[in-house]
Amino acid sequence: MSLIQNSIQTIVEKYSFGVCRYLAQKWGLNESKVRMYFIYTSFVSFGSPVIFYLAAAFWINIKKYLRGGIDVN
Repeated sequence: MSLIQNSIQTIVEKYSFGVCRYLAQKWGLNESKVRMYFIYTSFVSFGSPVIFYLAAAFWINIKKYLRGGIDVN
């Protein structure tokens, strides 16, 4: 089971937008805790944090292009 969990976690971290990593670094929190917050609040509030997540991903990518291509991920 651990092998499956590690491979899924690797895929998610590789192809995610980097929003949780960015927020965790800004707030000084653990990245996995921020991810769990998004998952739990998405279940409780029927997916509304997903809208915030996508907007934050868009904003982070815009900042990356405005700053000259600095990779946030």
